Amino acid sequence: MNWLRDPTAETTAIKRPRVKSPASLEGLTVGLFDIGKTRSNEFLDQIEKRLGERGVKTRRYAKPTNAKVAPIEVMQQVVSEADAVLIALSD
Repeated sequence: MNWLRDPTAETTAIKRPRVKSPASLEGLTVGLFDIGKTRSNEFLDQIEKRLGERGVKTRRYAKPTNAKVAPIEVMQQVVSEADAVLIALSD
């Protein structure tokens, strides 16, 4: 079994089983998550454009700043609205 280390700000790391990737993005909503790093939004703009060209529905989400964890309300919104999530990192 593949394991994914949860990058959330916990005092001790918790290992959780990796969720199986979808076979296709057809009919799914892909969440594009901006963590607040420089130029992350530019990267996500391009991803959103490419996915749109393929008919994939997207939704955008963002942390208020890269220095803090995402508010629980944002995370709950992502979970309720997106089937898969791409997190933008940039430096």
